[in-house]
Amino acid sequence: MNPDDKSLFLDAMEDVQPLKRCSSDICWQPSRNTRTVQRIDMLQLDNFLTTGFLDVLPLGEPLTFKREGLQTGVLDKLRQGKYSQQASLNLLGKPVEHCRQSLFAFIHQARQDGLRNILIIHGKGRDDRSHANIIRSYLARWLTEFEDVQAFCAALPHHGGSGACYVALKKSAEAKQENWERHAKRSR
Repeated sequence: MNPDDKSLFLDAMEDVQPLKRCSSDICWQPSRNTRTVQRIDMLQLDNFLTTGFLDVLPLGEPLTFKREGLQTGVLDKLRQGKYSQQASLNLLGKPVEHCRQSLFAFIHQARQDGLRNILIIHGKGRDDRSHANIIRSYLARWLTEFEDVQAFCAALPHHGGSGACYVALKKSAEAKQENWERHAKRSR
């Protein structure tokens, strides 16, 4: 360090006070980073729902899907609202990514709870490019990506009409066993 640099440094440090000596040689400063550590949602790491290219469904086309092997009567009863809704998910006005995460977590929780019939409210749009119709179109694709979804269709007017859909999920192994036992006792 040349003499000019040393004098500049001493001038800059003129009003600096030395730190008081701690009991040890280490003094910890309070953390200046007040941001909370973001937790990783382990469930969302397994989220297989895609948000890539989307074929937007026309508003006039009703939401409907039936997995191969499902009886037609089950879909008819679903359309008529004869199955009670055990849970519902409201996606009104939510961003696409939030809808994707919410739907994945909701279906996962419904399966864990052994639910069979759920209602998903996605909203109605005035034109094909409205946000509600985009969510509706994604929902039609996402629901078919779940192996546990047996069928879905538009809801009745008192449950939201074309702005909502009924979803039938697969029966859990416990429910199948219980149903088998109940019907086996009657046949004896």
